[in-house]
Amino acid sequence: MTEPAGETAPEAPEAVEPEAPEAVEPAEDVREGAEDVREGAGAVPEDAEAAEGDDSAEASGAETTGTGAEGSEAAQASDTPELSDAQAELAAQRELRARIEARKAEKEGPVASGAKLSGTAADLLAAVRAVEGGAATGSAFYEVPEPAPPRPAPEAAPAVTVRPPAPERAAAPDPGTTTAVREVLAKGGAPEALAGQVAATLGEGAAAALLDDPWQLLSVPGVRPEQADGFARALLGSACGPDDPRRTVALTVWLLERAALQGHTALEIQAVRAGLAGHGVPDPESAVEEAVSAGAALVFQEEETAEEASEEDEEAAEPVAEEPAAPVLLGLDRYALAEESLADALARLVKTATPAEWDGSELERAAGAHGLVLHTGGEASRAEPVALAVAAHGRGLRTLITVHAADGRRTPDAAGVNVVTVADLLSGAVGPGRDEEGSLALDLLVVLDAPQLDVETAAMLVESLPDGCRLVLSGDPEVLGAPGAGRVFTDALAARVCPRIASRVPDPGPLGELVSGIGVGELNQVEAPGKEVVIVPVRDAGEAVHRTVQLVADSVPRAIGVPSEQTQVVTVGHGGSAGTRALNAALKQRLNPGPGRFGGYDIGDRVAWAAAPGRTVTGTVLSADAEGLRLRCGDEALLVPKERVETELRHGWAVTAHQAAGTRWPAVVVVLPGDAAAGLSRAWVYTAFGRAERHLSVVHGVDQALARAVAEGVAPERTTRLRPLLEALLATPEE
Repeated sequence: MTEPAGETAPEAPEAVEPEAPEAVEPAEDVREGAEDVREGAGAVPEDAEAAEGDDSAEASGAETTGTGAEGSEAAQASDTPELSDAQAELAAQRELRARIEARKAEKEGPVASGAKLSGTAADLLAAVRAVEGGAATGSAFYEVPEPAPPRPAPEAAPAVTVRPPAPERAAAPDPGTTTAVREVLAKGGAPEALAGQVAATLGEGAAAALLDDPWQLLSVPGVRPEQADGFARALLGSACGPDDPRRTVALTVWLLERAALQGHTALEIQAVRAGLAGHGVPDPESAVEEAVSAGAALVFQEEETAEEASEEDEEAAEPVAEEPAAPVLLGLDRYALAEESLADALARLVKTATPAEWDGSELERAAGAHGLVLHTGGEASRAEPVALAVAAHGRGLRTLITVHAADGRRTPDAAGVNVVTVADLLSGAVGPGRDEEGSLALDLLVVLDAPQLDVETAAMLVESLPDGCRLVLSGDPEVLGAPGAGRVFTDALAARVCPRIASRVPDPGPLGELVSGIGVGELNQVEAPGKEVVIVPVRDAGEAVHRTVQLVADSVPRAIGVPSEQTQVVTVGHGGSAGTRALNAALKQRLNPGPGRFGGYDIGDRVAWAAAPGRTVTGTVLSADAEGLRLRCGDEALLVPKERVETELRHGWAVTAHQAAGTRWPAVVVVLPGDAAAGLSRAWVYTAFGRAERHLSVVHGVDQALARAVAEGVAPERTTRLRPLLEALLATPEE
């Protein structure tokens, strides 16, 4: 692989217009900026980082309000006069652990299951509990049909049950609520167009909530602190200040939510205090205590048996240097509970699996003997966990394979084992069905693309598995991490609490050689006799856009034989002169020009649909009607409802590397304009280059920054708690 020489004129990142504090971003800017945070490895404009909340802030706004009891208990500990701040935080953590243990004990009881059931199954379970508790008689069952007798052990994997997809949609806010919110927004000088978002986020009492606490506007995706400050000043006048408790609590939550968008499930408490100080909070330490007291955030510190260590030190003949204490962390309840539930569920699978001797590969033998196995490797190694699933299917086990994206080309022949996406399995659109406890009817679940699991998705998935089920997590640890909070696969590997099987199957050909070298920090020159890898040097972003369009529309189809519709463009971010917006506009004009008759789209447009946070599906617009836009995504025909087109759909000839993760295309054009240098990392380059199956073109304008990113550009670490939780639950005595 060769790189062009010469200077490259860097393009400045997309300018962000300064706004008055009273102004609030319109919804369109929120949507457009939502994915920029995930792609940037360096500094990101603050409005883009705030706008990233479009995917998750609506849910988090509701989740974080339910922690008042826990926060008040932590506050009582922190208010004890004779305790220092660190001791108070530790006391709060111990109380939280006690509550967690109580929850665990409740989960172990016979009536704690079935919480996820609905419909007839939920009614039946409620009746059973009523009879067991003496609140009803057995006659309550007579109106319910007799349950089917237990089926014998299956001889083959269960068939996938296909159900009409019914995605949950938030109920539209009441018109009266929206009208009341609009009046409050107008009074505070905020755009009235935000009324619908505010009403949906804050609920029925949104108007009263804003009047009482104007900083609740920060819970709306895309709103920045200075904008919420301006809104509060307009409503409260001199009655508010930078140290107003309402402001400091809202800012603390906002900082933690923004950190979650960058992958963190918690932040070191000092980082939160620094963030608060950066927004003019006079006493950040007291502000954090206020947020904990209000139940808006939780304090954590992973204790390392300090008492036992001190006793050993006293008995030792020579003094032993003390290791630094684990950092004190601050996090949101939703991510804390997700990590703890995931750790508990993984430990349950490990402890309830019945060891068996399976013949076959190293992976098969490990899966037979253990409830949890981790498998690592590149694209070619995907055949190994699939072969494991096929072998288990042959043994009569109920087996299923899940993937991140519905991309059949990447899944080797599964020989009768069903392959579904994680999202479809959890939504109930497909799956083997659930038993009376709400667990999936499975004996073995193989998860491909495991690095793309965020902590909340992983918790829901693993909690759905029954006792004794075997779980194999497989993936390439070098790719970009999950678009949501957490690093499940990396933490599980680091914890060393289960077998880890590393594949020895190399990725073939020049592309495999190139990507494998990037994985170890080397940007190698590879021989590409079939034009598998082509470098296209450019001087500036304008030339980068021009050459990209030329490659997709003409050069790749003519020289490589891959049509335009099978060629995917991957770039660093959405903004900038050669981001997804600029590239998609140019590619549409060349490949499918039109006026955008249907909400900005025309029949034949290539689109990227964010069907769920962190999961992007590419497809083509087939038609439009009163219900919305109808797409062809692979072999599926999908409907994007009209009211969701603006927020969930964008043109898809060009996508970001995070959007492309989990999918491959016959040909890929990676665009690296001069202003992309700051956003490059080894994981980004590895992921982007690895999306190509037959051909990779690199539109190269970053000079030596590409080689430096591969050699030195380690992606920032995510702050998470899953690893110590797993170690505490599953560490062996000798460890």
